[in-house]
Amino acid sequence: MKVKKRFKFLKVARNVFLILLSIFLLWMAYHQLMTKLEQNKYPAIGQLVEVDGKKMHIYKQGEGEHTILLLSGLGTVAPSLDFEPLMNELAKNNKVVVIEPFGYGWSDITKKERTVDNIVEEIRTALKESNINGPYILMPHSISGIYSMYYVNQYPNEIEAIIGIDSTLPRATEYFQEATPSLPGYLKLVAPTGIARAAVNIIPYNFLPIADEETYSEDNLKMTEKLSAWKAYNSNVIEEAKELSGNIKKTRDMSFPSKMPILMFTTKEDKVNEEGKSNVTFYQDELRNQDSSKLIPLDGHHYLHWTKSQEMSKQINDFIKSYIEFE
Repeated sequence: MKVKKRFKFLKVARNVFLILLSIFLLWMAYHQLMTKLEQNKYPAIGQLVEVDGKKMHIYKQGEGEHTILLLSGLGTVAPSLDFEPLMNELAKNNKVVVIEPFGYGWSDITKKERTVDNIVEEIRTALKESNINGPYILMPHSISGIYSMYYVNQYPNEIEAIIGIDSTLPRATEYFQEATPSLPGYLKLVAPTGIARAAVNIIPYNFLPIADEETYSEDNLKMTEKLSAWKAYNSNVIEEAKELSGNIKKTRDMSFPSKMPILMFTTKEDKVNEEGKSNVTFYQDELRNQDSSKLIPLDGHHYLHWTKSQEMSKQINDFIKSYIEFE
């Protein structure tokens, strides 16, 4: 009797497993089909250029004497869409450029290691292929502060200023005594298997900017959802996170040139750690040897450009006039 019950249980379990597997495989097929259809419906909004045999996406707006190069944080699915409010403001007085690194937005996925030197050289190649000439004002958000530090030390003549958006700098982990963050490798399966698409359908707000209504256009938000389904946590993003520790080691002894104008936006923090350290005290320490620097704490999310684009743009234009054009 017990044998029959066990056999029946195993048979039911097998059938349930096969049903679930069939549903999953059908969903994967549906996801692949929809991705191809959507990629035709939502083509790149900027220019695709060839870098190391792959396509890299560059989006630009505005004209002006200065070229501001926006660099995105780790895992920002589509930088050209994420920076839209800030680009719209800055482009009134400047040429503004967003380069989507490999694995982001409409750019291809590459097999090259996500080392700081590779990433910076890819950025430089993309700029050259797009005929966008320097010098540039680098504007890194979050992790791209590491890449900006490397860029300005390797090619100082190509950069005229740094404007950071809560930028990660090489000595941050040491200053705060924190481990380097990482992402689990299995996450690179969420996009190709269609799990990301399912998540976008169920909880779309988790993939969209936290901003007031009408800050982002409806087209922008729709494309952000679609690109999240195609690209979320792909292999390049996972590898970039894995390389972070090594990239910090390569840049830890670097600092910004003392005469380089630096503007840093960061989040206001009412609370500091038990040693009295905060983002504000960290940047004050990092910028203490700069001849021309300014630190502006703002209320808001780590993605300050989601809600503070107008205020940031005004401060940036004032900074350019006072610290760059004045010199």
